Amino acid sequence: MSIKILLADDHKMMRDGLRVLIENHADMEVIAQADNGRDAVRLARKLNPDVVIMDINMPHLNGMDAAQQVVEESPETRVLALSMHSDRRFVLGMLKAGVSGYLLKDCAFEELALAIETVTAGRHYLSPMIAGTVVQDYMDHLSGKGKPSVLLSLSTREREILQMITEGKHTKEIASVLHLSAKTVETHRLKMMRKLDIHSIAELTRFAIREGLTTL
Repeated sequence: MSIKILLADDHKMMRDGLRVLIENHADMEVIAQADNGRDAVRLARKLNPDVVIMDINMPHLNGMDAAQQVVEESPETRVLALSMHSDRRFVLGMLKAGVSGYLLKDCAFEELALAIETVTAGRHYLSPMIAGTVVQDYMDHLSGKGKPSVLLSLSTREREILQMITEGKHTKEIASVLHLSAKTVETHRLKMMRKLDIHSIAELTRFAIREGLTTL
């Protein structure tokens, strides 16, 4: 029985390349693709894949929050982060979201295939560079040097609203997508700005870009 895989990446060329490589593997098949985090969550809920290969920087809903929703809503599905980022904030953010593995996009396909098989078997997989980042963070934590990511101080809902604000969505539009009242969205926004000591949408946008939550 083949491993069912959902690809979530906003670059079509990346998805198409991965699909070809994966489908040349006898025991794996790509059952769906998503070009944004929200569609990835919806398709994972609908199709119940064995593995979701998830990028981090995606529109509508970033990979960190999308991964968390997949893990919560589809507990049998394993999420494997595949990213260009080896920064501590991205690695720890994805691990906190509940991913079962983390690889860099410059890895060989043989390593990706091994990671897919490993997480499907219920174990975790970290590429050597990522494992080094995790160990260093642990050592920094023990020595008191570690500093928590400012982005991770926000709640999942706050990050979700922040991303939509920086993508140009207005309060009513955000409320409609998230099935919230406009007042609730405004409350989240004001609370978030107080936490970050930020006083304008322009500053919020710069913060989100600097932290890698969204891109221009």
